[in-house]
Amino acid sequence: MKLKGNLILLLVAMIWGVAFVAQRAGMEYIGPFTYTGVRFALGCFSLLPLLYYFRDSKEEKDKQDSKTSAWKVGLFTGLIMCIAVSLQQIGLIYTTAGKAAFVTCLYIIFVPLVGFLLKQHISGSTWFGAFLSIIGLYFLCVKEGFYMEYGDLLVVGSAFFWTVHILVIDRYAKAINSIQLAFFQFFFCALFSGIVAIVTETISLASIIDCAVPIAYGGLMSVGVAYTLQIVGQKYAEPAHAAVIMSMETVFGALAGYFLLGEILGVRELTGCTLMMIGMLVTQMGGFKQLKEKIKRYQNSSATE
Repeated sequence: MKLKGNLILLLVAMIWGVAFVAQRAGMEYIGPFTYTGVRFALGCFSLLPLLYYFRDSKEEKDKQDSKTSAWKVGLFTGLIMCIAVSLQQIGLIYTTAGKAAFVTCLYIIFVPLVGFLLKQHISGSTWFGAFLSIIGLYFLCVKEGFYMEYGDLLVVGSAFFWTVHILVIDRYAKAINSIQLAFFQFFFCALFSGIVAIVTETISLASIIDCAVPIAYGGLMSVGVAYTLQIVGQKYAEPAHAAVIMSMETVFGALAGYFLLGEILGVRELTGCTLMMIGMLVTQMGGFKQLKEKIKRYQNSSATE
């Protein structure tokens, strides 16, 4: 089941990686809070058919008596998501995209570190894989000397809130209906972003229409599909593993930039991608070892029958 969760999260990373292209295009037409509010609202509405279709599902019936309310957790995770996205968007005004991508994915380190502080066992392979991934991110994203500026600090804050989001999802994903949780966190993220956009930005329907394609991908795929799959995938994957796998969005983002925007990947960038791939595989060594042992036990039991 862990392998299933990891593959789902890898798909999530791919969708998010391509979303960097959509987000970059969308910011040419509308403000960051407007873009976030509209795309999360679209992602929220995209789940309405699923909410109706699975209303009588076994998962729903099994969790009807749960003391944990989906809308309460969704309110909390939606607020966390809104803060994380907003800090990242505002930080991009004051720092480069490469630095922002690198700093945002510091949750690779933050997640196992917080888990360690909470007295969770973190394997050596996970730590080593995270270390390789961080080095890979540096080669892939940072094009100049790394030093902390105002924008960098904002994105560090974003990485911290993404860490909290991953851990909160891990805490409640198994106890709450996945689609309901996704719906409510999208709703509240869109609500909070929309309120800020109304107060701070000029919202134009014409600009939103001009931004229809980037918003459609950001809302339907990046939000509606990917964030929902994140909740499903984290039911089976360990938080530290999930953080490293989802950080692969940076690699997919670089590849999407190459194929869709004509951005060239040099030796430095390709080295970074390779290190990140190795880092992701290293974190899974424990899972591969367990799978190998299960296969061996199955073969032995079959031989004795």
